[in-house]
Amino acid sequence: MKSKNFLSYYFGLWILLFGLFAYWQFNDPDPEIWVSLYGVAMIFCYLGIRKVYPKIPLTILTIVCLIGAVYFYPGEIGSWISQEVEQKDLTMKTPQMEEARETFGLLIIALVLSPALWNAWKNKK
Repeated sequence: MKSKNFLSYYFGLWILLFGLFAYWQFNDPDPEIWVSLYGVAMIFCYLGIRKVYPKIPLTILTIVCLIGAVYFYPGEIGSWISQEVEQKDLTMKTPQMEEARETFGLLIIALVLSPALWNAWKNKK
């Protein structure tokens, strides 16, 4: 019973965070993709609060996010982290920085939705 209540708070927190992520994407070169993606993640988090776990859509979204993360994965993660630490703001300085951030955005979505995916496949409905 406590784990179900925990998931409601967990998904509620992520609705807020994905909302912020979507807001920050409005100045991105391709906001329609990223705002939509974070919006879909918010919808699945809301469904998680309601304990509704659509198996096939969750599976597709998770696989797409993981494939996208592999595609965008930065060649040199150490240099990307160094660039992020050295700059004093969150503006994008290079296309490589943007791709690295997109990689981790996709990984975050996949990881955040993994409890919902687990529940979807655990329930035999």
